[in-house]
Amino acid sequence: MYVYPGAIIDVLKGDGMTNIKRLHSNLYFVKDLAKTAEFYEKLGFDVDQSDDTVRIKPGDFTLAFMDESKVQIDKEAGMEPKGLGIFTYVEVENVDEQHKSVVANGVQPSSEPTSFPWGKREFAVKDPDGFKIIFYQNIKDVNDR
Repeated sequence: MYVYPGAIIDVLKGDGMTNIKRLHSNLYFVKDLAKTAEFYEKLGFDVDQSDDTVRIKPGDFTLAFMDESKVQIDKEAGMEPKGLGIFTYVEVENVDEQHKSVVANGVQPSSEPTSFPWGKREFAVKDPDGFKIIFYQNIKDVNDR
């Protein structure tokens, strides 16, 4: 079951935990920052890269990638398989056009755009470390075109 970040905040606030403001970011340990930056640029993201971190910030949320050989939290660095059971959903205006753009930029998606009973049309890609990115569009938006 997919739970969108806003739903997590709503549930926590419903339990009286009103001190929580928002979900800020996800942090991923990666093997090759340059390869990661290049991959996410091919997906259409604006990439901010420093010596030991790559960040993409779609809207108010950040995906941060750190060189696993330089992290201070090293108990999980280098662990395999990466991304098992983790799906990062990215809403786009037109999922079929996003798929064409990704393919034109040399990225091989894991799936074709498919409409699902849960109301989304989506396709998946895996980044160089195996983290899964799901591009989606609400089916209602597809049908309204």
